[in-house]
Amino acid sequence: MTRHELGKAKDQDLVTSMAAMKRAAAMARKAAVQTDTAIVVVQGKKIVRVTADDLRKKAGA
Repeated sequence: MTRHELGKAKDQDLVTSMAAMKRAAAMARKAAVQTDTAIVVVQGKKIVRVTADDLRKKAGA
C-alpha cells in the first residue's frame, strides 16, 4: 500500500501503521548505535547490512 492508500484505509490501526513502523525503525537504529551493532535493511530490492558507524555518520550529516 502507498501512503495515500494507507491514509484512506477504514481500519485505524492500518492508518497509523506507517508511523509505528517509522518509530520502530528509529528505535532500532538508536539501539544499534548504543550497542555498536549493525542492522539489516532493504534498499531497493537488495538486503544491506548497515553498521553502527554508518548510522552515526548519517545521524551527524
